[in-house]
Amino acid sequence: QVQLVESGGGLVQAGGSLRLSCAASGSIFSSNTMGWYRQAPEKKRELVATITSGRTTNYADSVKGRFTISRDNAKNTVYLQMNSLKPEDTAVYYCAAKGTPSGPYNYWGQGTQVTVSS
Repeated sequence: QVQLVESGGGLVQAGGSLRLSCAASGSIFSSNTMGWYRQAPEKKRELVATITSGRTTNYADSVKGRFTISRDNAKNTVYLQMNSLKPEDTAVYYCAAKGTPSGPYNYWGQGTQVTVSS
C-alpha cells in the first residue's frame, strides 16, 4: 500500500511561485511513476506532469516552461515547482502514483489547494 501526502499549496499572486511536495510511504516509491494532477472548480481533473522511475518527465502544454516535476527517491518525495503562476492555475493539486509502470494511477493524495490571484 502506498500513501501520499501533499503539502505546499497556498495563495500567491500572479507571476509568483510555489513548490508542492508529495511524501510517499512504502518501499516501492523509487519504482513508481509519479504524477501531479489538478482539478479546478467545474472542470475535469487534468494531468499536469509525470515523472518515471528513470526520471523521464512529461508536461501538459499549459504548464510547459513554467512547472518542473522532480523526485528524491532517498526522501520518498516528489516535487512540483511552479513558476510564473497564472490565475488559471488555480485548482486543487493531487499527487498520484502508479502501481505498475504501465498501469493506471492507483494511489492518490488528499490534494492541496493552490490559488493564484490576479
